[in-house]
Amino acid sequence: MKLTISLAQIDIELGDPAANLDKAAAWTAEAARRGSDVVVFPEMWTTGCDWSNIDRLAASQDEMIRAVAALAKKHHIWLNGSMLALDETGQPTNTSILFDPQGEQAGLYRKIHLFGVMDEDQYLAPGQSLATVETAWGQNGLAICYDLRFPEMFRSYALKGVNMVYLPAEWPHPRLAHWQTLLRARAIENQMYMVAVNRVGNDGTYDFFGHSAIIDPWGNTVVEAGETEVLLTATIDTETVTTVRQKIPVFRDRRPDLYQLG
Repeated sequence: MKLTISLAQIDIELGDPAANLDKAAAWTAEAARRGSDVVVFPEMWTTGCDWSNIDRLAASQDEMIRAVAALAKKHHIWLNGSMLALDETGQPTNTSILFDPQGEQAGLYRKIHLFGVMDEDQYLAPGQSLATVETAWGQNGLAICYDLRFPEMFRSYALKGVNMVYLPAEWPHPRLAHWQTLLRARAIENQMYMVAVNRVGNDGTYDFFGHSAIIDPWGNTVVEAGETEVLLTATIDTETVTTVRQKIPVFRDRRPDLYQLG
C-alpha cells in the first residue's frame, strides 16, 4: 500500500503551547494540502522540556490534547508526536498519541525509558507498556527518542507484526552519528520502516540537530532533513516490508532458545 507521510521538523517554543499549536495548525494544513496520510511532530512538541513549569503545563494538557485531536479531524489526517500528559494516577508523562482522521486516539504510548541525562526521570513518570496500532497499512508501533537505544523494544514490535514505528524525538548535538546509525540499525534488523522526527533549535541548554528521516526496511534513506525547520513529505510502499521479510527470513531463523536476556 502506498502511504504519504509528512515529517514536521520544527523548533519548539519552550513552555508556550499556544504558539506551538499555531505552528502545528499551519504545518498540518500544508501536509494535508500535499495529500499526506500522516503527519508526525517531534517529542514534547507542545511545550518542550520546560521542567520549571511542568505542573502548570501538565494541568492544562487535556485541553491541548483536545485541540490536537480537533486538528487531525479538521484536516482528516493521522497525526502523531509526543506531548506532556497526565497518566491515570495524575503524574506527568511523556506521551505519544496517534490520532486518527476522525480525531480519535487510535494509540497511546507513555515513554518507558526516561533519559536521566536530560533530567527527564526527575520530573516524569515512566510508562509501563508498549503500544501497537492497527491501521489500513498494517500494525504500527509507537516509541519516543531515547527508546531508540533499546533494540529489544523494536524486536518486540517486529515479532508482533509491526511494519512501521513512529519515533518523535528531541535528540541533541553531539550525538548525530548515534541517531543516524541507530535509526538505520533498527530498520534493518527488524525489517520495518522507521519514521523519526527530531526537533531543531535550542532550548537554552541543548542544540537539537533535526535530521528527521524515514528509513526503509533495507536501511535506505527515503528522505532526511537538515538542521532547519522543514516539512518533508515522502511516499512509501508498505509492501516493501513483506518483500524484505520474505527475502531475508531473520524471524524464521532466530534461535530464541539460545539467547539470554536479563
